[in-house]
Amino acid sequence: MSNVALVTGAARGIGAQIALRLAQDGFDIAVLDLNQDACVQTADSVRALGRSAIEVGVDITDEQSVQDAVSLVCAQLGDPFLLVNNAGLMRSRMLHKMTLDDWEQVVAVNVRGSFLMCRAVAPFMREAKRGRIVNLSSTGALGLPGSANYASAKAAVQALTKSLALELGPFNVTVNAVAPGFVVTEMTRAMAKKSGMSIEAMEAEMIKDIPLGRSGIPDDIAHAVAFFADERSSYVSGQILYVAGGPKG
Repeated sequence: MSNVALVTGAARGIGAQIALRLAQDGFDIAVLDLNQDACVQTADSVRALGRSAIEVGVDITDEQSVQDAVSLVCAQLGDPFLLVNNAGLMRSRMLHKMTLDDWEQVVAVNVRGSFLMCRAVAPFMREAKRGRIVNLSSTGALGLPGSANYASAKAAVQALTKSLALELGPFNVTVNAVAPGFVVTEMTRAMAKKSGMSIEAMEAEMIKDIPLGRSGIPDDIAHAVAFFADERSSYVSGQILYVAGGPKG
């Protein structure tokens, strides 16, 4: 029985950590990212854990690119049991400075990309009568000043998650989302730099509003994804899990 996981945005950061955690749990991993060469390190780390891995370059906003990527995974690893839509994009600007391109690019990666990936793998899961989809949302979906595009896109991901849980449930496919809070990644480092702060200063400021008193790390998110991927969570679907150090949503 296939135990293949596709992880988008898996070349680094949270995506890479998700791929490694899933490999530890017995999954063979398709490491998907826009830059195929950047996937090599993650794929090698997966193989070092004794699991199979392939590097796949894909533009998740492009319909044909997504179809080609999924076909390649099926041919080289097997039909997908798990999809993790981790790839994301953030372009922060206040509304009066936000360009149409800022809006459309963020929505394209976070929403259209998740939709295209879900649509591409769903037929295999429906046919097999088993499957898992885990989408990455964000606490930003609750509202994020200066990032209306990102907040709107991540809220849309939550709506997509709940809708697909209803649609695919009869085929024994669960669909859930993980919504990270503040996690130190390349994305948050870029945010800090753009705002003229050090990442240390931004982290100190963010921690003030986190009940547990610390920022998240990629492992925190990977563990949450692994929970949804596990057979023991087979009765959990349509849920949004906030991994943010305290109540959200």
